[in-house]
Amino acid sequence: MIEVKVSSANAGQKMEKFVKKYLSEAPLGFIYKAFRKKDIKANGHWVPKDYVLKEGDVVRIYVTDAQLEDFKKPREAEKKPFPYKIAYEDEQILIVDKPKGLLVYGDDKGSRETLGNAVLDYLYLKEEYNPKDNSFTPSPAHRLDRNTSGLVCYGKTDAALKELTDLFKERTEIEKRYLTLVVGDVDRDGEVNIPLKKDAEKGKVFLSRLEDGGKTAITKYYVKKRYGAYTLLEIELVTGRTHQIRAHMAAIHHPVVGDNKYGDFEDDRKWKKLTGLDSQFLHAADLYFGELKGVLKPLSGKHIHSDLPELYEKALAIMTR
Repeated sequence: MIEVKVSSANAGQKMEKFVKKYLSEAPLGFIYKAFRKKDIKANGHWVPKDYVLKEGDVVRIYVTDAQLEDFKKPREAEKKPFPYKIAYEDEQILIVDKPKGLLVYGDDKGSRETLGNAVLDYLYLKEEYNPKDNSFTPSPAHRLDRNTSGLVCYGKTDAALKELTDLFKERTEIEKRYLTLVVGDVDRDGEVNIPLKKDAEKGKVFLSRLEDGGKTAITKYYVKKRYGAYTLLEIELVTGRTHQIRAHMAAIHHPVVGDNKYGDFEDDRKWKKLTGLDSQFLHAADLYFGELKGVLKPLSGKHIHSDLPELYEKALAIMTR
């Protein structure tokens, strides 16, 4: 347990901001979970995350010494070959194929087996990253959920990461396409244009209106193949909101197969029994780059592709028997 008496310098700020600063190395998921479990208190009583601190308040954060030590202790990089598929690489950019089930970053359980750590180990082996140099750490310009497989782009330099981040934000010279299996027979290609609002504490997004704080979210979908009670779709993301594909497919009553947050839970049980898969069927398959400048210029006009993972191919094969 951590106990801190609030000074005049920290008075007036919200509890959430105070805890984030105090546990600066802790994953956000861990912090939000601590609030939900009422493991963060002021003066012996549970308070919400928007509680405004007063001078003299005694804040208690119920974390173990081991967790606290793990948050503060950086993982040491090791020189190792990259264990997953590399889809593209040059001096500035690394595009890798993330397996289903692998985290991009660490989680609230302190997992160190992540895609990011594998990338750092690989670049350390190539002498393109020095863990003792704190000026820059190669990082992803976007992320995928743990159970979404496919392409993730890393900036190997500060300039590349900045340009990649801007590219994904502006979305004028990049197109992202996914493959997903959804419940039901989708009769035609279509588009979903429904704003989404994120609830970080619950780890979900909800259908909303722009005037209620929702953000524009547009998803185009194209029928690839039908499997009776299921349809394989190619998805084009016009915008890039959290859980956009999953929330939008559920909104049109064709939820992603195996989706345990937005899906058809009864169908998910049938799917698991049939194929053995128990999480969303979603794969980041294609990146199309437009005319780029700066350090990203070598990517201009390129199409980077990731094949559907074998476990998905096997599941589809079961459907055709």
